[in-house]
Amino acid sequence: MNLGILEGISIEKGKELLALPTAKALAELHFSSEISVVEINPEFSDTATFCEQYQIQPNQAANCVMIETRRGEKSQFVACVVLATTRADVNGLVRRHLDARKASFASMDSAVSLTGMEYGAITPIGLPNDWPILIDSAVAQSPGVIIGSGIRKSKLIVTGKTLASLPNATILEGLGQMRS
Repeated sequence: MNLGILEGISIEKGKELLALPTAKALAELHFSSEISVVEINPEFSDTATFCEQYQIQPNQAANCVMIETRRGEKSQFVACVVLATTRADVNGLVRRHLDARKASFASMDSAVSLTGMEYGAITPIGLPNDWPILIDSAVAQSPGVIIGSGIRKSKLIVTGKTLASLPNATILEGLGQMRS
């Protein structure tokens, strides 16, 4: 699969371009053939710079953000996947959907240590099995999006349908809110 000026290669050919948890999850999933990996310059990994450098439309790029929710003494981590043109409705929809009292972005240290992935490249593929994955309906309907691979020197090209079929994935209408 290709997007912008990027030509994806198969996961089999690009294993060294994946974080260990991502590679392990893809080996276990039946749809790894539906996902391509592309090597990029890590200096251009951040979404806005990436889109400009590689001629990707922002609505073809998805971000995976890590959220920590709390209710009483119970804490839970969750991944939210939204298009780059939007922001996750953390204090509204996420908090209500998970019946949390508080929801906030996970600290960089927590996100990195708990996922085994690099900050700024975290992907929903390969997250801990007990983490919910909330996917905005616009991402789920996309014919192809680019998302992190777990390391900053590469990205994954994947269909929204494939992301929606991840274990623990839930599609939420309105998760991604237009940036103001």
